[in-house]
Amino acid sequence: MPKYRLLSSDELQAMEKEFIEFLILNGITADEWKKIIAEDTEKAERFVALFSDVVWEGILRKIKFLEMRGNNFLHIYQCLAQELVLVAMECEDEGVNFLNPDFIKSAMLTPPEKINVYTSTRQYKDSREVELFDFLQKGAIIADDRLFKILCLQLQK
Repeated sequence: MPKYRLLSSDELQAMEKEFIEFLILNGITADEWKKIIAEDTEKAERFVALFSDVVWEGILRKIKFLEMRGNNFLHIYQCLAQELVLVAMECEDEGVNFLNPDFIKSAMLTPPEKINVYTSTRQYKDSREVELFDFLQKGAIIADDRLFKILCLQLQK
């Protein structure tokens, strides 16, 4: 059972070269791999699970910012080593749509009065990588620091 999730067939195909290198590092030749696939599917699945975890760990360790959006909210998380820093915009108004990039641009220039901009910080409840993976599974996307910085500037006004 993988720590995160198994890579899909398409993801594995896209990483074929890396998977071959992984197998070689684990002492498995191409002929041995073909034999494992044919004769011991459980063992093959364990190797795929291990490789999947290696790939996910590499991705998760590099994440610096995550972004989550809904119709009435925009959350940007700075993913530090020991804690998450949240900068958020939220609004109860039905006319607000943070899923629309044009709305976000206009809200940055002149935020509607009903938009609440705030920040908070918290320690990770689990390991950093496990929490970030959970965020990704819930719809977060890996982001850069651009929106985080813009929202921080809104807090200073």
